Order: sequence, then structure tokens, then C-alpha cells
Amino acid sequence: MSRIRQRSIHVVPGTQPGAEEGLSLAQVPRILRRSIGWIVGPTLVVALGASVFVNVVSPRYTGEAKLLLESRDPAFARTTQERGEQLAPIDEQAVASQVQVVMSRDLAREAIRRLKLVGNPEFDPGADSIGPVKRVLMMLGVGANPLDRPAEDRVLDAYFDHLLVYPAGKSRILTIEFRSKDAKLAADGANTIAQLYIGSLEADKVDTARYASTWLGGNIDGLRKRVAEAEAKVEAFRAKNGLVGSTGATGRPLTAQQLGELSSQLSAARILKADLAGKVKAIKDLIKDGRAFEIPDVANNEVIRRIVENRISVRAQLALESRTLLPAHPRIKELNAQLEDLDAQIKASAERVVRTMDNDAKIAGARVESLQAAVDGQQEVVVRGNSNEIQLRALEREAKAQRDQLESYLSRYREAAARDGESATPADARIVSRAVTPELPSFPKKLPIIGFATLLTLMLAAGGVLARALLAESARNAAERDAAFEAADDHARRQPVVERPDFAFPEAMPLARWSGKADGSQPSAAHPKAPAPSADEFDLAPLVARITSGPRREEARSGRLVLIMETEETRGAHGLSDALTRAFGEAGSLVAVDLNMPVGADPKLGFTDLVAGQAAFLDVIQARRDRGLHRIEAGQRAMSVLFDEPDALALTFEAMAEAYDWVVCQLHAAPGAVGLLELVAGYMDNVVIASNASAEDPALGDLYAIAEEAGAGQILVAQDRPAVPDVVGGDPRAELRLNAA
Repeated sequence: MSRIRQRSIHVVPGTQPGAEEGLSLAQVPRILRRSIGWIVGPTLVVALGASVFVNVVSPRYTGEAKLLLESRDPAFARTTQERGEQLAPIDEQAVASQVQVVMSRDLAREAIRRLKLVGNPEFDPGADSIGPVKRVLMMLGVGANPLDRPAEDRVLDAYFDHLLVYPAGKSRILTIEFRSKDAKLAADGANTIAQLYIGSLEADKVDTARYASTWLGGNIDGLRKRVAEAEAKVEAFRAKNGLVGSTGATGRPLTAQQLGELSSQLSAARILKADLAGKVKAIKDLIKDGRAFEIPDVANNEVIRRIVENRISVRAQLALESRTLLPAHPRIKELNAQLEDLDAQIKASAERVVRTMDNDAKIAGARVESLQAAVDGQQEVVVRGNSNEIQLRALEREAKAQRDQLESYLSRYREAAARDGESATPADARIVSRAVTPELPSFPKKLPIIGFATLLTLMLAAGGVLARALLAESARNAAERDAAFEAADDHARRQPVVERPDFAFPEAMPLARWSGKADGSQPSAAHPKAPAPSADEFDLAPLVARITSGPRREEARSGRLVLIMETEETRGAHGLSDALTRAFGEAGSLVAVDLNMPVGADPKLGFTDLVAGQAAFLDVIQARRDRGLHRIEAGQRAMSVLFDEPDALALTFEAMAEAYDWVVCQLHAAPGAVGLLELVAGYMDNVVIASNASAEDPALGDLYAIAEEAGAGQILVAQDRPAVPDVVGGDPRAELRLNAA
């Protein structure tokens, strides 16, 4: 097998790495000092030109007047109901509307007449004679003749250019600014426009009141006639249907009141009849039982009372005589005869009372019948009167509505007549600050203009110098990088090819021969001891060229994904992984991802935390200032999270490939590394297996098969020397430390 000399890590022997693209902060002062003339020169020219401009240009003055928008209706001009109500507040939309009123053309024409702007050369383009250039344009039909337009219309455009009206913040203050070369004209213009605006508001109110009084006066006469006709209809209908005075003191119709009175009398007659009938029946029962003297009407009679007393006396004598005389004695018979005569008198009196009450009961019954007939007749009268009352109320409502409308018109007519005066209704605005003749011009502000122009030119000149330097540096770096890659391709084509007839893999990239093991350990006794090679002792040009020209799994992606699988655990700056990473880093932007188990008791945030969503890219990317590369540590979480989150793993690789030209994943010999190779290889454009084992080693073949089955784009096996035979056993010693079985 041919042996290849150890070479430098650079792409082409003897060439230096290209400078880092961009400018550092330390280079900026040097570049600015070197181009001080290109910065100071334009700055001085612009400063001089600004000074000349501010001294040559005609000054302009600004007059400022301020108005306050508020409702100023006096109390006497409002109705009693309106006085108790609060006036509607003036909102932002109302303020914006008043701004447009101030900018109206009618008000502008009146201001032009009062300020006598027609003929003023500053405002009237037709005040001066028409120049030859303008005459030629007018003859060609390109320019318009200003004299063809009315004088006020010619001034309108310049008037609006010199006028500015705006609200002060969110308040109800309107600011009117008028600019002119004449300071007195600027102040007079602002005050005149404010006065015209307030006068227009007052005129609008007077016109509104005058129109209202005229319209109301023309409608009041006709409304009075309609009211009189409606009231006449009410009285005629009331007289025709006998409803004159139909409403009593209770507010009910008289027919209804009469019906109520008859109903009350009928109820009283029925009660009296029932009472007499009950008394007659009770007296008859008492007479039948021989207790006529217990009847109240009989007992209260003076004659009956004496008869009862005589009866008692006779019965007493009869009882006295009965003790000595027999019943057949004449004295006893006489007393019995007297007693019977007295009872007959009492019974006759009771019968007379019964007959009297019976007659009263019949009279009460007859009264009930007559009252019932009267009630029935009155009900018919009430039913007929209700329909008439309905029509009467409809007529009364119409008459009342007409009367109310007449009263409302009369009230509003009086109010409108009271407002129909020049000073009866003040405008809803007043001047809070009048414009005074300005002493200092509003344009140009000499010091601010000169300072701003000078500073802006200084910044633009410095920026242009830095941009030119940055573009030149980028172009130089691009040219050096292209030349380096072309030299690398030529150097790769000139390299001798190592024939390995016994090597079973499609790709085998020979590296510089090492005299010791790749991890820096001592060789076997059959070989002399030699120092471990450094990273600069690799000749990586052929390997870099093969990876750079190799296929990509996704052509649309900007960066390449490379996995370096070292079968011997070599950590530090003396391994193939670190050397190859530095070679890629000189060809473009690069990030190195550590896929090994974290080392140390306090690992940093890294790749596993990024995939798990526990950290962001800015948290895990570490910049290595000594080499200008970026690095991502393994992370604090276990490697099992990569197997649990395959979608997040794929998105992370894609994001890094879009941001960097090279994404180099480093994997060393360790437990679980084969599983990581099987998981990660499918996302890689290139898989580099760095092994010193012989081509017939089955473990190396298994690693190649795993990467191929995972779907890697290109698989390369890199060796720095052939396998070392074991003197003791006689078998070749495979340097493959990682068991792929």
C-alpha cells in the first residue's frame, strides 16, 4: 500500500486561510482616518451651501391665532325644557369638521378680498408680467394663461398653500397659521380669517332663526283656522247627540251617573222589600203561637201596653179568686171573660201591624219593579251614548292635537323672533389668542438647517466610506476563496490513488499515516513508539473535495449536513473530527454539533435541550473566538430525547442547514453511539466513518450498512494507516474500538 506524506490542514499546501468576511469594530477608525478627505470635503461643501441658502432665501413669517370651540347659546334664547338639559359636548369629529369650515372656499374668497391679495406678487401669479418662457408655453398649449381665470381664483391656490388650520392635540382649540413674506400681513391674515369664521357662525345662526320665524309665521295662521274648525266640530257633535254637559264632576258621562243612581235605589228597594217580608213572616208565627204581645211593634204601642197591664191584673185576680172559688162560680167566669177579651184585643192589634207591614212589603215590591224597568231603560241609553262618546273623544283629541301644535308653533315663533338679531345668538367659538406681528421669521431657521445638513452629510459620507470598504473586503475574500477551492480541486486531481483491492467499501479516503493510535495511546511492542499527530498533520484536501462535490439530499437547502463517526474515542484538538471541522470552517460559516454524552458534572445547554424545546438557538450556540466557529454542546437532557422527538430533530437540522454553510455533527465511540448513527445518518448529506480497522473488519462493514440503510446521501470511510498485525497472536489487530454488532 502506498504511503502519503503528512500535510497541512489547509486546502492547498502553502496557502493561508482567507480572512474572515466583514469588518471588525477595531478596523472602522483606521478606515475612517484613511478616507478622511472623502468625509470632510463633502461635509464642508454642504455646510457652506446651507449657509449660503439660509442667508439668500427670502424669510417667511407666520401669524398664529387660536380659537376655542364651545356652545355659547344664552339662557334667554332657549326654552324652559332646553334650559334644564345639558348642551351636547363638542367631540373630535366636530372639531375636524370645523377645520374644514375654516378652509372653505367661500370664506377664502372673502379673506382674499379683505386682505387685498389680488395683485400681491406673493399670492397672485398674474400680478407680474408674463415672461417669455411662459409665453412660449402658452403658445404651444402647454401652459395656461393665468389671466383667463378670475382674479380671486388665481389667488386661491397660493392662499391655501400659505394657510394651515389644525386642532391642538385632542382639545377644542383651533390654531390658524398664515404665512407670508410680510410680517404684518401674516398677523392680519390669521386674525382676519378667525374673524370671518366667527362671523360666518353668527350669520348661520341668524339665518337659521330668521328662516324658522318666517316659516312658523306662515304656518301659524293656517293652523289657527284648523284649530277653530276642529273645536266647532266637537261642539256641533255634542249638541246634535245631546251630549251637552255630558261630563259630570266625577268625569263620568251623565247617563252613566244616572244609571249608577238607579242601580243604587233598586238595591235599596230590594233590601227594604226583603226586610218587610221577613218581619211579616216572623209576626205571623208569633201570632200563631199566641205570643202577639212579644212583637216589638205591638209591644211598643201605648194602648197595647195598657191592655197587657190589665191582662196581668186580671190574671192575678183570677189566680187569687181561684183559691176560694170553683170554676163555675160567676166571679171566676167573669174574670175569664175579661182575660179572653184582652187577648182578643192584643191579637187584633198584632193583625193590624201585620197588615200594615204586608202593605209596605207590596209597596216595596212595586218600587223594585219600577226601578228595575228604569234601570233597563237607562242601560239602553248608556249603550247608545257610549258610541257617541267615542266619536266625541276622537274629535276632542284631534282638536287638542291641533291646539297643542298651535301653542308649540307660537312658542317657537316667539323664540325665533327673539333670536332674529345680530347679537342675540353669539357664535359657538371665540378667539382666545390673537395673532401679533412676528419679529422672527419662521423660515429659514438658520442654525438648525445648517447643523442638520452638516450632520446628515457627515453621516452619509462616513457610511459610504464604510460601505465601499466592506464591499471591497467581501469581493477580495470571495476571490481568495474561489482561488483556494480551484487550487484544492487541482491538488486533489494530482494526488495518487491508493489501491485497496481487499477493501470492500465503495468509498475509502486515505489520510496521512500515523505512527501511533488515533487516540494518542502507545503502540504495540512490535512497533516503535512515535508521538501522536496533531490536527495539522492530516492531508484533508482529497476528503474535503469529495464531500464538497458530493450530492445533496435536498438541493434547495443552502448548507450541507456532515456526520463524522470516529470509532476511536479521541477528544480534543488531535482528532480527525476536529481537524475536518476546521477545514470546513475555512470554506464558509460552520456550526459543530456534539452528539456524544456530556462530560463533567455540570453540562451546558445544548443540542438535546434544543430538540426538546427547553432552549433556543441563541441559548445553545457558543462562538469559539480562537477559530471563528460556532459550537453546540451535547446538552443537559439525555440522548433519548432525540429518539422521542424525531420531528423536532428534523426541523432542527433543517434550520441549521439554512443558517450555516456547514453543519458538522461529531460522534465518538461510546455506548449507544450505533443507535445515534442509525437515527441521525438519514438526515445527513455525508457520513464520514473515521476508522483504522482493516477493510475486512465485520464491525466496520456493519457501521457502513447501518449508515446506508438509514438513507445517508454519501458514505465515506477515512483511514490514516492500515491495520497493525498482532505479534503475539498473529492475527491482524483491528483498531475499531466501537462494536457495531
